Formats: sequence, C-alpha cells, structure tokens
Amino acid sequence: MAFSSNFDDDTEMSEINMIPLVDVMLVLLIIFMITVPVLTQSVEIELPKVGSTPSKVSPDTITLSVDANGNFFWNKEAIETPALTQRLTTAAAQQPQPPIHIRGDKTTDYEHVVSLMASAQQAGLTSLGFITELGE
Repeated sequence: MAFSSNFDDDTEMSEINMIPLVDVMLVLLIIFMITVPVLTQSVEIELPKVGSTPSKVSPDTITLSVDANGNFFWNKEAIETPALTQRLTTAAAQQPQPPIHIRGDKTTDYEHVVSLMASAQQAGLTSLGFITELGE
C-alpha cells in the first residue's frame, strides 16, 4: 500500500479513510451557511389590533381536601358529607362543569380519598384532578 510501509501487500488497511467524511461535512457546512440567512428573513407587517372580550367564561376550580382524620373541605371550608354531596350535585349541573381538584393529606387513609372520588362521580362530575407536592 502507498500510505504506510508497515503493512504487507496482502493485508487490508483497518483505518477509516477520513477524507470523504471531511469533504461531506464541508459541503454540508457551506449549504447551511447559505440557507440559514435566507430562512431567518421575514416580511415586516403590521397586524390589526382588535379589542374584544372572551366569549367563553371559565368556571371556577373547586378544591376538595381531605385531612388525616377524614374530614372534608370545600375550598378550605369544612363541610359535612351530606352538604358535600349536595354541592357536588349542584356543581355537576353547571354548564360547563367546574374542574375538581382533590388534595389528600399524606397520612390520610386511601379510603377517604376514594369515597370523595366516588361521591364526585356519582354526582356526575367528569373532570377530576389531584394536587400533589414535590418531595425532597
């Protein structure tokens, strides 16, 4: 071989020929250098400004909390189970339905959280979410 005298004529060269790779990379670099300025040019136009009010009113989010003793809270206000069921039914009748966020104390029995979810589902609420805190 012409590159090195260490190889016999019968052995193959096991090195990668880098010259074609460098040629391809230089061609790609030139293509990108030419096309990028063309892509970043934009036409400056002045869009019309419209003053309007949103037509869709978003309902307030309801936060339901359960403490370690199994007591329920409606937006930080203590509430008994019969009143909770009645309020959930009223909220389910609203159009659009307000989203329900459930917060459970980490020491709360899972049974209390599941009963709260079941009450919301029986009332006809379809949007339930859970509020959690990031642990350390």
